[in-house]
Amino acid sequence: MDETTRREHMTKQSTDQTKKLDIEALTAVASSIRLLTADAVERSTTGHPGMAMGMADLGAVLYGEILKAYCREPDWLDRDRFVLSAGHGALLLYSLLHLAGYGLPKEELMRFRRVGSLTPGHPERGRTVGVETTSGPLGAGFATAVGMALAERILAHRFNTADRRIIDHHTFVLSGDGCMMEGVTAEAASLAGHQRLGKLIAFYDSNDITIEGSTAITFTEDVRARFRAYGWQTLQGSGHDFAEILSLVQEAKRETGRPTLIELKSVIGRGAPNLQGKHKIHGAPLGMEELIATRRNLGAPEDEAFYVHPRAYTYFEEKAETGRRRWEQWQRLFAAWSEANPEKRRELDVFLEGGRAFAERVELPTFQVGEKLSTRDISGKALQAYAQAVPNLIGGAADLGPTVRTELQGWGDLTAENLEGRTIRFGVREHAMGSIVNGLALHGGFRAYCSTILIFADYMRPPIRLAALMKLPVIYIFTHDSVFLGGDGPTHQPVEQLTSLRIIPGFVLLRPGDAEEAVEAWRTAMERTDGPTAIAFSRQPIEVYPKDDPDWRRTVRRGAYCVKEPGGAPDVVVAASGSEVEMAVRAARLIEERAGQRPGGAPKPRIRIVSVMSRETFLGQDRAFREELIPPGVRTIAVEAGVRCGWEAVATSAEDIMSIDRFGVSGPYQEVAAHLGYTPEALADLVMRE
Repeated sequence: MDETTRREHMTKQSTDQTKKLDIEALTAVASSIRLLTADAVERSTTGHPGMAMGMADLGAVLYGEILKAYCREPDWLDRDRFVLSAGHGALLLYSLLHLAGYGLPKEELMRFRRVGSLTPGHPERGRTVGVETTSGPLGAGFATAVGMALAERILAHRFNTADRRIIDHHTFVLSGDGCMMEGVTAEAASLAGHQRLGKLIAFYDSNDITIEGSTAITFTEDVRARFRAYGWQTLQGSGHDFAEILSLVQEAKRETGRPTLIELKSVIGRGAPNLQGKHKIHGAPLGMEELIATRRNLGAPEDEAFYVHPRAYTYFEEKAETGRRRWEQWQRLFAAWSEANPEKRRELDVFLEGGRAFAERVELPTFQVGEKLSTRDISGKALQAYAQAVPNLIGGAADLGPTVRTELQGWGDLTAENLEGRTIRFGVREHAMGSIVNGLALHGGFRAYCSTILIFADYMRPPIRLAALMKLPVIYIFTHDSVFLGGDGPTHQPVEQLTSLRIIPGFVLLRPGDAEEAVEAWRTAMERTDGPTAIAFSRQPIEVYPKDDPDWRRTVRRGAYCVKEPGGAPDVVVAASGSEVEMAVRAARLIEERAGQRPGGAPKPRIRIVSVMSRETFLGQDRAFREELIPPGVRTIAVEAGVRCGWEAVATSAEDIMSIDRFGVSGPYQEVAAHLGYTPEALADLVMRE
């Protein structure tokens, strides 16, 4: 229909909805959200009241009339997901969780932004019941919601039957002007449109205000036109009309072949009579005079902080009963589905617990000492083996599938037409890719991975950090892990990236030294459930070396193990990671050859070589284990083709760190190594230095 006809239809729908809605109750809810928000920011002396007060009407109708949810079962598998991408408006979500019966006491709103409270400055998953994701940087929540919607679609295809749809929910996300300016939103919206995620509905709080003032000073684009170009349906209405919001959502749900953006024109800080619509209310307390005026304006006692209109509570008590009935109806549906489809039920259970039972059946490749193989190639083989055993393993690369070896053979690409596909083509969208795999993990049902070359980890650092903060078991496959990638030159040769990833709390970085270690790195990553894991693989071939520790596959889980024992107490320990372990082995051979050539048979040093696959894991072990590998008082040389930062904790002295503290150079990797003085010969010289 044309726009005029559509608007007439919408007006009629809105009128019909108004007759059905309890406007008095919804107004009480919205006013209570505004009051709680204003008081919480005032008490904490810091926060962002503007967005929460401006979107209070949306919040009321969303939690009261739209979301399929039950407050007593916040982890209900088939609940609608709501993501607050504009996380600075946290009090909108906290107020709703309190009012709607999710067990968030009013006292926690009074402790907003206090240490240990359930109401931190931005919502944190795992801290507050009902928070679906930690929404920190603007736009991250939007991209994460894309991953959640993608997860719902795949699970629905796999487990729904013709007569029973046990997976059938929507993903809602609320973004503001700031989110719309961030590049990650553009990346994710483009991919969502391409994938035709019809159950993704994004609200755009279009209040034309940012911290610095009117958006007119920086942001004059036509957002809806941009989203239409991405392949989205776009709608527009008032953010303060309950019936119109409900009608817009119903229209969005009728469009199943495209995601929908609903632009809601709103007044920031609505309810504050002298500050609403002004940028000053975006991120600062109202002040006592304006706070009292706001209470008066919203029908609250002027001297009562954290006032809630009684009708807001009774309204949500009634809605909780509706939620209970919907949840119980789904439980009956799920029980009937389980009885009729016992194999699917068993498979779903394994999907939801992460797929560990599947992973136990994996048959990983084996190798012979002396084979020369790049670890990125071995990663591809290990990934393929896991894919055969673990049907909920899914992921892809940022337009580098053939390069990083992450294309899953035998299932095809995941597209709107092929929901059996398991390779996600993220395109050149590293930032969105990181957030989307977070969304897949947060939704539940998948073991998600993503990949690019190591240098581009910088493009996806925000979602990596959020994955660590949320303890998500996401796997990152990073190849081309050093300057030895060669000809692309210093723009593509990582030197600081390994260290920059290691310093993220709760993040595990594995850098295997040969094909056998690469397989064990994959096994470690797949078994880890309490946080994200990255594996850094080489582009150049590396020789499989013998390993003197007969139980090295177990030992390496503690971060390091002994590759070569000297046949007695060591005089020197060489601790290396990745391809530099092979370099250390070759350096030890050179030293032996040189010793045999010395007149009088001068004694050669006894060299122990330790492969440090995960430096932080090793440094986190007990002292006895660390000293068993690196005895105190023994000279220790640390070797890694990257910056020295962090290796001071391993090496005896700064002079005993063989690092690359400069940018690389373009050329064949052997020439690059020679140019930088990073060769077995140079390491041998360092070992022999008095």
